[in-house]
Amino acid sequence: MSLAVRSVLLAGLLLAGSAVAAAAAAAVTPVPVGQPLARFANLKPGAHRYLRFRQVGDTIRVADVWTREVRFEDQDGQRRLHIVQHWDGVGATPSDRQLDSWFEVGTFRPLTHVRRSEKDGVAKVEGYAFQPDRIVGLKDLPDNAAKDYDVASPQPSFNFETDMEFLQALPLAKGYEASIVFHHPGGGPPAAYLFKVAGSEVLDLPGGGKVDCWLVTADYNHPEAPVTRFWFAKSGQVMIKQISPLPDGSGVMGKTLLY
Repeated sequence: MSLAVRSVLLAGLLLAGSAVAAAAAAAVTPVPVGQPLARFANLKPGAHRYLRFRQVGDTIRVADVWTREVRFEDQDGQRRLHIVQHWDGVGATPSDRQLDSWFEVGTFRPLTHVRRSEKDGVAKVEGYAFQPDRIVGLKDLPDNAAKDYDVASPQPSFNFETDMEFLQALPLAKGYEASIVFHHPGGGPPAAYLFKVAGSEVLDLPGGGKVDCWLVTADYNHPEAPVTRFWFAKSGQVMIKQISPLPDGSGVMGKTLLY
């Protein structure tokens, strides 16, 4: 084979490799704040309740029951998405935690987020407003422990505390990967996270029956750690189950839909 032919073949291989790499990179879909979500209509008014548990080896302990309710209500003369969450703790020292979050309809753009908690008889209120370039404390919320909160957001951010409903509104399908900027109010700075549809799986329901699900994974920017797995029903995309590894590697935390 002549040198000229070899050079042409090598150039072709390099171009093909570049095309494959570009295609792989293009497979990740950025989900910017403010654009309509493909399956926002999956969000229906109503409540879902999840049993949260911790499993270490064969030992399973119930943590709490988690209620997540989707509402569509008027706020300041506009139709808004309103998500309310409530944890009912168990054990010797029960805790109580409630979240109240408002969003733009169609885009899931977060507006405000208020967290109310009580533990050992001590109540706490934290309130936040999502702005295009930062997340700040709600100044007018009475007793707001987060009134001075101010975190820069170079890109507008979605609310991490409503990720289950947000993922429900994405066009989940075989091979789908989404890059999403999330911020956990009161936590670290906003960051982009990758969620992948890793396949599909049929789950057995506790009360009998089966449900065909998309299996979604996320490493939360810790590629060295086991991934978190979500199972979303293909019909309606409600989350049925979630399994997350514990930070110390001793077991997992899980959520499973009760009804």
